[in-house]
Amino acid sequence: MKTVIVTGGSKGIGRAIVYAFAKAGYNVILNYNTSYQSAKDIVEDLKDCDGIVEMFKADVSNRDEVDSMVEYAVKEFGKIDVLVNNAGICDVELFTDITEETWNKVLDVNLKGVFNVTQSVLRNSMINEKNGSIINISSIYGICGGSCEVAYSASKAGIVGLTKALAKELALSNINVNAVAPGAINTDMLKENYSKEDLEVTREEIPMGRFGTPDEVAELVLFLSTDNAKYITGQVISPNGGLVM
Repeated sequence: MKTVIVTGGSKGIGRAIVYAFAKAGYNVILNYNTSYQSAKDIVEDLKDCDGIVEMFKADVSNRDEVDSMVEYAVKEFGKIDVLVNNAGICDVELFTDITEETWNKVLDVNLKGVFNVTQSVLRNSMINEKNGSIINISSIYGICGGSCEVAYSASKAGIVGLTKALAKELALSNINVNAVAPGAINTDMLKENYSKEDLEVTREEIPMGRFGTPDEVAELVLFLSTDNAKYITGQVISPNGGLVM
């Protein structure tokens, strides 16, 4: 039975990814940082799945906490087959208003977090196994940029560069590295950061005329972890309804 770590797995896209892997029979480490009750509810809801779903609190920007989580996963399940770097935070404000503290926090969670978890998983499992799949959740703004979301866009663009470079480095180790860059997905994060008027304007700009769903992103992530996607690496796939082509 395969094992996956999903960072930021208690809400939104991360939650849907946890459900997709659990229902596909994986053992799942659901990483969370502040959303204890949400994580607990998911674990309870998935207790009858074939695989084991466990929650682990860790701030992905804290290397010691990340190493503890990865070492626990290896101890419990023997190895880590799939890593989904999903944890992320958003900041919506004018570039001239961003404080150094906010800039550092966004980059620490969104980009440094990917570095921390990925390096720990590689060192503790995937390199030794000469096998694995890493899927990094970027954003459409990592491709085209987003006004008033410069820190977020920079962090997500960094994930794109990291993905492409690491895919080249790990290819001979039989480890795939890909990124998924969603467009406007119907999550709490979207609703919390935009007004109803802004959301309606965005929806009207999408050729398919609707927002994406977390489940649609999750199914793509699941596919990229399978043997059917073994010849796909270093790619950035953007489910965005045609908003960016």
